[in-house]
Amino acid sequence: MIIETDRLQIVALTIDQLTLWTDDIKTLEKELNCTYAGEPMEGFFLGIVKRITEVIKSDEDNYIFSTFWFMIRKSDRVVVGSTSFKGIPNDKNEVGIGYGLGKVYEGNGYMTETVKAMCKWAKEHEDISYVIAETEAGNVKSENVLKRCGFVFYKKDTNTWWRV
Repeated sequence: MIIETDRLQIVALTIDQLTLWTDDIKTLEKELNCTYAGEPMEGFFLGIVKRITEVIKSDEDNYIFSTFWFMIRKSDRVVVGSTSFKGIPNDKNEVGIGYGLGKVYEGNGYMTETVKAMCKWAKEHEDISYVIAETEAGNVKSENVLKRCGFVFYKKDTNTWWRV
């Protein structure tokens, strides 16, 4: 599945592509005709991607709500970042969204463009009423992306929660 914006192709990775992302990025780049320049595939982030692969294997019918999506810049086929939903909609018809961007691509509007497109896609599903996002307290860059996308603050615990 691919979501198009003016500058980006947002591509949902299959389970095989997720495995290539963690184990053989060069083969994945060749398969998708792109160059990966997103978040480094290491540490905590690597663990998340590997865990998501296992989640998808247990519920392949709903993989689209658990997989990562590459943000591929159309002009040069560079992967500038990734995004994901955080599982199927909950009993309140909410679906969570997460995202990350390669440092050198910050400040260019790519994340705002992506989050708007992902929210638009999500709202086309009748079982989704809200898209929610969690930010670490004080993560002003992420909060600003959410505000530009129409999210409003709705609760705070150890983190800050937003909803659109």
